Amino acid sequence: MGSSDYYDILGVPRNADDKEVKKAYRNLARKFHPDVCKDRGAEEKFKHINEAYSVLSDAQKRAQYDNMGHETYTNASKGSYTGGGGYGGGFSTDFSGFGDIFDFFGGGNRRAGSQPGADLLTRISIPLEDAVAGTDRDIAVMHTEPCPACAGSGSETKKQNTCPRCGGSGQMRQASQSPFGQFIRMTTCTQCGGKGKIPERLCKDCRGSGHTRAQRKVTIHIPPGMETGMRLRMEGYGEAGDFGAPNGDLFIEVYVLPHERFTRDGDTLETMIEISPAQAVMGTTIEIETIDKRHIELKVPAGVQFNTALRVPGEGVKRRGHPGELLIRVKIVTPRQLGSEEKEMYEKILAIEGKHGGKKGFFSGFMGKKKERK
Repeated sequence: MGSSDYYDILGVPRNADDKEVKKAYRNLARKFHPDVCKDRGAEEKFKHINEAYSVLSDAQKRAQYDNMGHETYTNASKGSYTGGGGYGGGFSTDFSGFGDIFDFFGGGNRRAGSQPGADLLTRISIPLEDAVAGTDRDIAVMHTEPCPACAGSGSETKKQNTCPRCGGSGQMRQASQSPFGQFIRMTTCTQCGGKGKIPERLCKDCRGSGHTRAQRKVTIHIPPGMETGMRLRMEGYGEAGDFGAPNGDLFIEVYVLPHERFTRDGDTLETMIEISPAQAVMGTTIEIETIDKRHIELKVPAGVQFNTALRVPGEGVKRRGHPGELLIRVKIVTPRQLGSEEKEMYEKILAIEGKHGGKKGFFSGFMGKKKERK
């Protein structure tokens, strides 16, 4: 089920609106919630249902998912991690939405105990060439990770004891009387910070926090087709969680730098070539350089007009195995200075045009047609 299309997981069509997606999610969540369904594999199904909903209920993530496809979206950033901490991670969708489940099952409050690590966000700039073809990139990340001296336990002995103040619940009860009766207020335990556990003997390196700050190198894979504002998610590469809790995630927001020769519109690239009036009239074949530095021949047809877009299939953005096209705009450049031989040739052309078009010259036919249309 984990490798299935998110639309298949929720059982909705690809054009389903937000209401259909939410309705399908709630029905499946009620059915497979671990507190309700005791069938084998229910917890795993519940996880995938939330994974699918977290993407399809978010307009930006859903657009990225539709554009990139399931495999590319969920596996785009397998990455590697250089440094300590003893955890792995990979690109994934954003797991969220559990709050909705707890709302209609009577929960919704923050649970006591070990808390997962916070997410991190970093931004990178990439050239258009890398956005078109995809690439691997090493980035440096400053984050918290488990203390190597105590393995993240906060204790020199690597053991934790039940908090004597809260009895392991992570919360303290405070009772007060009111005209309506006794009022019970639950607060986070001040001794264990809501974890329910305290170090057996404080670690001297981290002073019992179980964390240390470190800069590590992370290798991310940028898939073809990335656009400015899109985010990659490295699961487990964020801040370290409490002892026994998962780490947060690392989000990488991408900014695509402008290119000096190419512009981009979706999966289409565009560039410009300059030709002479003679080449425009007679047609020609010229060599152009693609964005990945290859050289291909382009046939310019005779009589081509200024700003005509010549199409080259397969030389655009290579996303989801279906590369876009390259548009080549034609710019006809008039020479500013002419040699005697060239000047003589243009004078002959003007004379010929004069015979056919009178004083109005070459553009008379074209302008006359415009007036007739009016």
